[in-house]
Amino acid sequence: MSKIKFSSIKIEAPFNMPAIKIPDFTACKKFNITVFGAKEGNINLTTKAISDAINEANKNNGGIVVIPKGEWLTKAIHLKSNVNLHLNKGAILLFSEAPKDYLPAVHSTWEGMECYNYSPLVYAYNCENIAITGEGLMKSKMDVWETWFPRPKPHMNSLKRLYNLASYNKPVEERQMVNDTAHFRPQFIQFNRSKHILLEGISIENSPFWTIHPYLSKDVVIRNLNVYAHGHNNDGVDPEMSENVLIENCVFDQGDDAIAIKSGRNQDAWRLNTPSKNIVMRNCIMKNGHQLVAIGSELSGGIENVYVENCTVENRAKMYHLVFIKTNERRGGYVKNIFVENIKAGNIANGVLGIETDVLYQWRDLVPTIERKLTPIENIHLTNIKTTKTQYISNIEGQKELPVKDIFLKQVIVDTLTKEKHIHSNVLNFKDY
Repeated sequence: MSKIKFSSIKIEAPFNMPAIKIPDFTACKKFNITVFGAKEGNINLTTKAISDAINEANKNNGGIVVIPKGEWLTKAIHLKSNVNLHLNKGAILLFSEAPKDYLPAVHSTWEGMECYNYSPLVYAYNCENIAITGEGLMKSKMDVWETWFPRPKPHMNSLKRLYNLASYNKPVEERQMVNDTAHFRPQFIQFNRSKHILLEGISIENSPFWTIHPYLSKDVVIRNLNVYAHGHNNDGVDPEMSENVLIENCVFDQGDDAIAIKSGRNQDAWRLNTPSKNIVMRNCIMKNGHQLVAIGSELSGGIENVYVENCTVENRAKMYHLVFIKTNERRGGYVKNIFVENIKAGNIANGVLGIETDVLYQWRDLVPTIERKLTPIENIHLTNIKTTKTQYISNIEGQKELPVKDIFLKQVIVDTLTKEKHIHSNVLNFKDY
């Protein structure tokens, strides 16, 4: 019989937000990795000890795997159901920089397309009732991953290959993307097809790719984290095709978007047909990040019911927008019911709100449009936003065939504007109160 109890978190939001169910491990047995043979400085013994402790906690139908004080070098960690990975104060999990330590390849994703790739540093697949907690630090060694940040021709060719495999619905098992030149970096933490997830208290430093990636997952609480990652594509949290997600009381210092909400790319997401919805972020501090919240550009499954409230962007933060919605003619999907309120920020490089419908980056010339599907964007609310200086308040570039509509700004105040207040094309029913 499971020894795990559950708590239910009720959240007030401008839409019907279901209560989130998360596990409580307080009554569960503890499994200290040193009992299983972990040794500081010995990556093989420590990796095996963590795996063995996870297996025992899982067999026990609920257990806490304890990482004690000290620096513990490890390879990939694969969680199992009913397991809480707990880092004591002073504990450091230091993840190897060697790509071979994240093999064999696992069922993962790259920028919205499913594939087999290097394992995320911490990976949970088809799990339930899992947690990562404590006051310790999870850190990635970056020696090799940093050399993979550039995108040379061989890497782009692999991207092109994956794009075509996904576009024509080839089985995911055929999309083997580990080779000598693809260099698809793994996520730090990925919860894949999992539910009832708690991530609380820890600090995270550096990441090969996206930092925290709830994917096709449900009932996720991320709270009281300190996240620092300034490499390429180092978003803070990327909820993708996931629902009932709460992110609260966290500090993000990112080299990319602080929060990037996604729902898959093109045909792959149309096949999975799972929107991201019921996502709440509140009481967070952003020290750096391209956007406070980005939506897209991988949004082909649809994104709805997002609520961001009571967040602060520090005065010296380097940020382009507070809210940035991006898509293109290949995505389809939809965006609706986005609410952002009570935000304080200093100087923002571009503006408060950006909406662009022709964002293709390197893909514009790399591969053709196979099926053209536009993205309806509607019902966006920004309320009580205060910033020091921006170029504009809103820059909305809709499409003539499908204008952006129903955009409502109320008490959005910028002390100093360096360009026009609103720069719009193809927008219906825009109001600034």
